[in-house]
Amino acid sequence: MSAPIRSAHTERRHAGRRREVTSLWLRIVGCLVTLALGLPSAPLMAEAQQPTKQVYRIGVLSGTSSSSDDALHEAFLQGLRERGYVEGKNILMEYRYAEGQFERLPDLAADLVRLNVDVIVVAGTRTTAAAKQATSTIPIVVRSAGDLVGAGLVASLAKPGGNITGSTDISPDTSGKRLAFLREAVPQASRVAVLWTRSPGDLDELRELETVAVPSGVTMQPVEVHDPQEFPSAYAAMTQHHAQAVILTLSTFTSFHRRQLLELAAQHQLPSMCEPAAWTRDGCLLSYGPDLAVLWRRAATYVDKILKGAKPADLPVEQPTKFVLAINLKTAQALGITVSSTLLFQADEVIR
Repeated sequence: MSAPIRSAHTERRHAGRRREVTSLWLRIVGCLVTLALGLPSAPLMAEAQQPTKQVYRIGVLSGTSSSSDDALHEAFLQGLRERGYVEGKNILMEYRYAEGQFERLPDLAADLVRLNVDVIVVAGTRTTAAAKQATSTIPIVVRSAGDLVGAGLVASLAKPGGNITGSTDISPDTSGKRLAFLREAVPQASRVAVLWTRSPGDLDELRELETVAVPSGVTMQPVEVHDPQEFPSAYAAMTQHHAQAVILTLSTFTSFHRRQLLELAAQHQLPSMCEPAAWTRDGCLLSYGPDLAVLWRRAATYVDKILKGAKPADLPVEQPTKFVLAINLKTAQALGITVSSTLLFQADEVIR
């Protein structure tokens, strides 16, 4: 009787082992199936967890041409690159140039608004006003401009309000220093013409020049222009009234036509004082004003802050802190002027 009992017991034990093995294999197969099904989704989940790289669209509105301010615009792009923004990679640039036809600025600004750009970058008071007229919501960054407060474009430098911020290129005493440097280069200049366009910035400069001219024994001769066709007669009026030098005010208009203005100054043998150093490289006798390359590079900082969530209303408008005195010795030689070593020593840039 013992053998059959042992056989039945053994059979039950073997059956239990078979069930355990079967259960183990089922668990292994289940794990393999789960793993196989999970593999394709793992990369997708990892990819989904990574933040999407956003491509920002930056609009550039200019009253001049694409070649007028190449060096300054490159300074702006360099500032963007320093903050990780590369054109064609994570930013797209939309350029709109009025090519000196300033009446086109409102339409060009409206075009950028229709594209729904993330930021509009401008230079000059007139261009800033056109951008503001086109939008009150898209942030506007000013690379350089005149009196933004006086023009009613921002509430104040410390608290701009609205959608505009950036840099102004005006600073107290710069007009007086321009006249002083001009008198140092041309001591006999007791009558100085001022070519201006009645823009808000021009009015301010003319007032400042007249204030400092009287104690210096200098008579100012304002000559107003609005169209390039008026340039020849404007210079003829300067010489007719015995002007011995000319100060060219800075505006989008004069910037676009600066080469023609400087050629006429050379033809009439009038020593010229300008504001941007770039004008001196183009033939102006000497210039004194803010380092515009610094201001345009700083504009990239504003763009970066705005793209990261800052509001223009909360970003104070900056004033220039670095100024450049440039002298063109080629122009001086053509005019028969000997620039003193004292003035040359003060110069930041000398064109020989």
